[in-house]
Parts: sequence; structure tokens; C-alpha cells
Amino acid sequence: MADAILVLNAGSSSLKFSAYLRGEPLTPLLRGQLEGLFTAPRFIARNATGDVVGEKEWPAGTPLGHPGAIQFLFDWGHGSLGAHRIGAAGHRVGHGGRTFTRPVLMDTQVLEALETFVPLAPLHQPHNLGAIKTVAQLAPGLPQVACFDTAFHRSQPAVAQTFALPRKYTEEGVLRYGFHGLSYEYIASILPEVNGQAAKGRTIVAHLGSGASMCAMRAGQSVATTMSFTPLDGLAMGTRCGAIDPGVLLYLMDQHGLDARGLEKLLYQQSGLLGVSGVSSDMRTLLACPDQRASEAVDLYVYRIGRELGSLAAALGGLDAVVFTGGIGENSAEIRDRVCRDAAWLGLDLDAAANHAGGPRISQPESRVSAWVVPTNEELMIAQHTQRVLAQNAMRIPSEEA
Repeated sequence: MADAILVLNAGSSSLKFSAYLRGEPLTPLLRGQLEGLFTAPRFIARNATGDVVGEKEWPAGTPLGHPGAIQFLFDWGHGSLGAHRIGAAGHRVGHGGRTFTRPVLMDTQVLEALETFVPLAPLHQPHNLGAIKTVAQLAPGLPQVACFDTAFHRSQPAVAQTFALPRKYTEEGVLRYGFHGLSYEYIASILPEVNGQAAKGRTIVAHLGSGASMCAMRAGQSVATTMSFTPLDGLAMGTRCGAIDPGVLLYLMDQHGLDARGLEKLLYQQSGLLGVSGVSSDMRTLLACPDQRASEAVDLYVYRIGRELGSLAAALGGLDAVVFTGGIGENSAEIRDRVCRDAAWLGLDLDAAANHAGGPRISQPESRVSAWVVPTNEELMIAQHTQRVLAQNAMRIPSEEA
């Protein structure tokens, strides 16, 4: 019986994956990643208890690419899932535009529609859709579900999604879409188990990692977020610049001769923590580095979080809770400490000992604004969506699964 769901998240040079056993609740089976797909590919897989169950490295200069990575994963998975078989695949897709506001079962028409959003997310969408196409070639009968990073933010009011540009550009789709939606949706789904007031009230979630953003939620619905038309906007990130005066881009074009591709490389790959520090894009490295430039990069990272925290609190009309998630948000007590202390003016009173211990609550019991550490799980969110979409479309799916 094909009883497992494969979750795929195709990045620019990596492929993250996980597998879940169908049921209520879903049961994790495997998770791992293939990285360095165009340089020196590396593969690692772990079972549900965290034990390594598969590892492989390819020689430097081996261009495995996404198709090769998925082929390898399929071949490896056939002998590693035991009695389980993959019955469906769920994919993280960066952009759903205004059209796709919820996960959808893939077919030719949906794929064609998603191709039209490539200009809106040129560094992410092609890899996401490429993974869907590769799976379709390797397992033609396998149902696939696309889950969108933009969908969660479609609950925002129109004024929060609109740029002050001539309407013709807005009408063709130049909007504040927001990203990290699957992470925020997962946090919203489990907040009732963490704290009822945070779930029902005005909460800001900080998804802090190499890609970083923040989302203002009211009763679990997105009201505003820091990323906008692309994942470049908002906070300073590992290698991305965050919010920048558009006039700077005009200056760089005029004075340094940068074209669109040159700006793209600068803003996506050479800026952020890496650009400011000149040392690393990794927060752990910067926090341990004695170089003054590293300290300045961390200062800027924290400062931008504080600025956006105030802006999002204004969008909510007040604040009841702050939630930290993502690689840095979940693991860096120092960054949480600095952000929370800077937010004392909002009524957040940090519990230093609880923060050092990792939470989940890291604010004092009497703090007017509570603070929490809640691990995200985008893969589980995708698997849950996939299982739900399969149930809703049971009549459209062939009875003989791949």
C-alpha cells in the first residue's frame, strides 16, 4: 500500500525532503537534505529519532542538479522506507500569486499558471516547479500537491498589500505578497496549544534564519509582514539586504554600471550579514568573531528587527505576544535577549534564565507582552496540506497509486 507522503523543498542549490506516514496524526518517517547540488553534492538522511540512516558525498565538480538529486532520492527511498511506499508528494512553492490562496492538486493547467509567476520569484519558482516536473517524469501516476509560501498572507487587507505605484502595475501583480507563509501557518496552528492569548490576540512572529521575516497576526490571521514583492524586503538576512531605498539601486546603476543581473547578485547573494561583516553569513560565526565588522553586522540585524517590531505593532494596534522561530530564532538566546530588551518599551519583560534555557516562555509571568520560542515545522505543514488535498480530491486521483 502506498501509505507515505514525500515532502520536497527545492532551493537554489539544495533539496530538503521528509517523509510522513499517512494518518491522524501524521507520523514522521524520514527527513534530510541534499546540498551543494552544483559543486560538491552531499546527502544525509535521518529517521524519526534523529539517527543517521543514509549518507553520501559526490566528488567536487559533480553537477548532480535537482533532477539528479530527486532521482537519487527515489532510488535510495525505495530501499529505505521498508514496507512503506510513497503515495503522494507535497511541494513547497514560493509563489502562488493572487490566484492560489490555498494548496492545490497539480495538473497541467496549474503548472502552466505557476509558470507565469516565475518573473515574480526568478530565483525560487523555477527550482520549485522543476522538482514537480521531475517527480512527474519519474512517477507519472503520483499525485502532487503544491503548497504556497505566499498564500497565508492573502488574508491581509488590500491597503497592506499595495504599493504606491500607478494602478496598471498593481493590476499586473506588483503587490506585497509576503513569504515564509508555511512557517507562519504552522505557528498559528499550534499557538493554541502554547498560549491561548497569543493565539487569539495580537502576536508578532519572528521567523529568523538565513532568510528572515516577521509577521503580524491577529487571531492567527496575517495582518502585515516584512517581506513584500520578493523575499528581499524587510529584515537584513544572511546574504540578502532587506529593506533598501530604491534610489540606492538607481545610484548603483548610474555610478557602478550594475545591470539587473548584477543588482540581483549583489542584493541576494552578497549583502546582509555577509556584506556588512565581510566575514560570514552565519550568525553563529559572527557572534563568536572578535572582528568589529562582525559586531556591526549583528547590531544592524537586531536593530532592523526592533524597527520592524514597532511597525508591526502599529499595524496591529497593540501587542500581546512575540514568538521566535526559525534557525536563529529557535537557537540563539543572545539574539532573543537583545531583541526582547530592545522591546521593553512595548511592555515585554524578559526572563533571562528562561531565555537561556530555550523557553518555551521566555518572558516574566507578569510581563504585559509575553514572549515565546516555538520551533517551526514547514515540512509537517506541507504534509498536512497534502493529506487534506488528497482527501478532498479523492475522485480525481487514480485508484492505483505510484
